Amino acid sequence: MIPLQPDSSIHPSPFGEGARRADEAMDSTRQLKVARLVQKEIAGIFMLEGKNYFGSALITVTGVRISPDLSFAKIYLSLYGTKDRPALLAQIKEHAAEIRKKLGKRIGKQVRIIPEINFYIDDSMDYAARINELLNKKD
Repeated sequence: MIPLQPDSSIHPSPFGEGARRADEAMDSTRQLKVARLVQKEIAGIFMLEGKNYFGSALITVTGVRISPDLSFAKIYLSLYGTKDRPALLAQIKEHAAEIRKKLGKRIGKQVRIIPEINFYIDDSMDYAARINELLNKKD
């Protein structure tokens, strides 16, 4: 019997296209499903209500990592349309309790525990752009 490996198209890595963390293969199917659900719903919350809290900034949820007991979620965000990303991230963290409450209303019937959420900046796109810039400078 061949062991099943998680498909990166099911749970995109917050570390860039095709990149995989060393422990990503250890994620259970349930973790991947809950992570995908949380990612979809948090993105919907930012899309519908983000302008009320965060102005014209474009917030993209690039990935979600769920703890094995499904009680903690690390949410990776790409932040565009703002000069001061750390300040926007701090503002998002201030509203984390409200966002978690809205998440609970959306997924409360599908999961037993609404995970505690913590937000992180995903700088993989900046890293890729910097590498691309260095490669182009060489030519």
